Amino acid sequence: MHKGWIWLMAAWGIALAATLGALFIGEVMGMTPCLLCWYQRIFMFPLALILGMAAFADDRRGAVYALPLALAGAALAAYHSALIAGWVPQWWVPCGAGPSCSEQSLEILGGIQIPWLSLVAFLAIVNLLFVYLRKTRS
Repeated sequence: MHKGWIWLMAAWGIALAATLGALFIGEVMGMTPCLLCWYQRIFMFPLALILGMAAFADDRRGAVYALPLALAGAALAAYHSALIAGWVPQWWVPCGAGPSCSEQSLEILGGIQIPWLSLVAFLAIVNLLFVYLRKTRS
């Protein structure tokens, strides 16, 4: 194992926890995700697979492939968090029919919104991948 393997394993752990959390909220709790939450899932779910395979194979290429997904997911989660905070004009709201993207009904740990948790998860993964890629540079 490379010296930076622990960073890749930590990124996989965060992606796996976020994926399982999203599946729990949607499938067990029965909450339908909004459009932006669906898009964030599109970026997070493959990260759990890619980073898991990369961590167990100790393959640097997995981190390289995962980084664009994590960056795009972080950008989308940042936009969704700004929408929740009311920093985005109302005409920028992308949601139509279905659950509202700007009015989240689920808060955990004393008022933390799900898009904020998504943003933290994506940013943590991005940071861990940058550290891993820097430590394993040839």
